[in-house]
Amino acid sequence: MDKIRTLIIDDEPLARKRLAGLLKEHSEFSIIGECSNGLDAVAAIQSHTPDVVFLDMQMPDLDGLGVLQQLGTENLPVIIFVTAYDTYAVKAFEVHAVDYLLKPFDDERFEQTIAYVKLHLRRKVADDLGSRLTALYHDLASQRQPATSPTERIPIKSAGRVFFLNTSDIDWLEAEGNYVSLHAGKASHLVRDTMSVMEAKLDSKKFLRIHRSVIVNTLRIKEMQPWSHGEYVLILQDGTRLTSSRNYADNLNKLLQKSH
Repeated sequence: MDKIRTLIIDDEPLARKRLAGLLKEHSEFSIIGECSNGLDAVAAIQSHTPDVVFLDMQMPDLDGLGVLQQLGTENLPVIIFVTAYDTYAVKAFEVHAVDYLLKPFDDERFEQTIAYVKLHLRRKVADDLGSRLTALYHDLASQRQPATSPTERIPIKSAGRVFFLNTSDIDWLEAEGNYVSLHAGKASHLVRDTMSVMEAKLDSKKFLRIHRSVIVNTLRIKEMQPWSHGEYVLILQDGTRLTSSRNYADNLNKLLQKSH
């Protein structure tokens, strides 16, 4: 049986390395190349005609949608989109029956994608892939909107009154059931929201999600201590200790790279 020729496209070296590492566990896959930007991706796909492409949606210059537009819809490989959290995009992938990996994804989710790829290739159902990807492109492109500015103040309801908390005063946030607890100095405030919604509101240059239940203000981080399996213990300026999850290791690695 011929190897499944696979191309990895992502502007983040660590993301490419992780995908390559996971694919090496499957001997039927052969990685024929990696690209760090959309322009090189288009050339590589046209030149090497891979069977499968793992395509990052968010890249500078030419993103995943731009790559799709450049390629057209004829003789397309199986494309697995890799994306950060975007509620609308995920819904669009599902509606158009196109597989995706939502960052940060775990090994189990990756195995589901591998099963999807094998089934897709075995059934040779590429006849309608072009039309599905075209519909996906138009669906996502029509929903593109200019990025909104990060929230600077969050309304807090307390004792029958409402006051506004400056996001710059927040040290860290944690999930508590249907609420999020905002820790600012010695005070904590509960707001009825989800971590994903709160993450989208905050300035991504200052606030970093390090765990499914924890977001930290990077300006409050005093020290990072390696723990185990890609996890860290973060010590804040006030002595608070937070433990990261390995599922969010890429976020912390980006922070470390920016510090150099």
